[in-house]
Amino acid sequence: MKKKEDLPDCPVAVTVLVLGSKWKLFIIRNLLVRPWRFNELKNNLDGISQKVLTESLRSMEDDGIIIRREIEIEPPKVVEYSLSSLGETLRPILIEMQTWGNYYKTQVKK
Repeated sequence: MKKKEDLPDCPVAVTVLVLGSKWKLFIIRNLLVRPWRFNELKNNLDGISQKVLTESLRSMEDDGIIIRREIEIEPPKVVEYSLSSLGETLRPILIEMQTWGNYYKTQVKK
């Protein structure tokens, strides 16, 4: 997790720092529904590279937003990602983003 002294003073800048990529938002959107395995996320997020997905997941795990859980299944090990309790606090933010996005689409000229 980031140290308090390393964070910007502006709370909006802190949020952008933690969630600053479209891929992180899409990953969180998926994890709001249920836990996902790495390959499920990779297949669902059209256009994301394995490198970017790995980096995004690691970053969000370091920030305390998601939980990485290893499931021992013979023979392979499966990794599943879910939101932490801190990550769950993002739910109303993403719901508002969805609401605004839908509203915006009604305002744009055809």
